Amino acid sequence: MRSPFLLAAAFLTMLNGIAVGAAAEPVFILTSPALEEDGHLPADLKCTRDGGEGLSPPLEWTGIPAGTKSLALIMHHYPRGTVKGRDAPSQYWLLWNIPTDTQAIPKGNPASIGDEGSDKDGNFTGYTPPCSPGAAVHEYTITLYALDAAPDTLPDLDSVAVDWGKMMTAIEGTVIDQSSLTFRN
Repeated sequence: MRSPFLLAAAFLTMLNGIAVGAAAEPVFILTSPALEEDGHLPADLKCTRDGGEGLSPPLEWTGIPAGTKSLALIMHHYPRGTVKGRDAPSQYWLLWNIPTDTQAIPKGNPASIGDEGSDKDGNFTGYTPPCSPGAAVHEYTITLYALDAAPDTLPDLDSVAVDWGKMMTAIEGTVIDQSSLTFRN
């Protein structure tokens, strides 16, 4: 019979090995200095109709997984009457071909990092700022995707022809990891 002390020591050694191995892998995390997870959209980031600047939020990320060749970003929300997994959401920002050495996008994306798809209404390319929906509160999600290949079915320039469906089809099968940030307005 083995000593309980030897069993405990072996167990602790095994746990230590797991902890060291887990610590070696960076965690892919999307954050924003202007948005808190499940918080409300700050007034300056609302649409101009609501008194805001109508600019995209500043975003930052860490822990890009090994093997990442490109980054893509989608901001969306499911309008009343739509169901996640069944219906396409409203797209507020579609961004692809973000270089892997990028670790942040400043407020308003002044350097035009990446290529942008259609706005919410399908009229222009770029970011659509959320407007207050009256008494209701909407939930918006920004997801950053680490891809093992650039989305080769999307153009290498801004395109109003790229909507949520085309973007999701283009990144399907290339996603290594993803991180999301959800907020309300």
